[in-house]
Amino acid sequence: MSWREYWNQDTPIYVNARHKAVHYELIARQLVDALPQGQPSVLDFGCGEALSAGLVAKRCQVLHLCDGAELVRARLAQKFGLLGNVAVMAPEQLGEIPEASLDLIFVNSVLQYLSRADLDGLLATWRRLLKPGGQLLIADVIPPNVGLLTDVAALLKLSAQNGFLIASCFGLVRIFFSDYRKARTALGLAHYSEAEMLAILSAAGYDARRRAQNFGHNPARMAFVGRFK
Repeated sequence: MSWREYWNQDTPIYVNARHKAVHYELIARQLVDALPQGQPSVLDFGCGEALSAGLVAKRCQVLHLCDGAELVRARLAQKFGLLGNVAVMAPEQLGEIPEASLDLIFVNSVLQYLSRADLDGLLATWRRLLKPGGQLLIADVIPPNVGLLTDVAALLKLSAQNGFLIASCFGLVRIFFSDYRKARTALGLAHYSEAEMLAILSAAGYDARRRAQNFGHNPARMAFVGRFK
């Protein structure tokens, strides 16, 4: 099984519906704050169920929601299909987006599931899709020194702040015995240092810097902004 196949099902990574809703609303509000001025054209690559994407769409001329899981795309289409400026697509459909047409490409919590070859290919694809001066925003990159215990601590803090701490305690036990933990052990997760990410982005043709804050609830992970050199 690949990571793409794994995500094409209901997974145990959210301890309950409240956790999932809080997660996606937090990401959406942070993304809205990071959008360029005006009504930008945006690609959210590896968006997941993006429950709060409507908040982002209100600020966009067009919002492309791209995910590799067929089940996720079906749910996105059902939830956002009536919004005229939202397009749901698979990664294989990126070629349908005109070159040099996007103001922002957002990639959150995706790199850990990609091979280095896949990442290099996507960086080239994203570069072709960005307008001159457009930006690539990559978030939730896992540094080599950040592991499962750090993730657990960040989740417990989020749950305590949002009223689902008890559910998180039970949910973490469930996750420990779940197929997600088995997949994480079998497939592994990609880790990158800050220096490695900056070098990768530079080699792909981006003028890159580390962002001061990550997206989402885990401040131990990293975010990067890349523009054309």
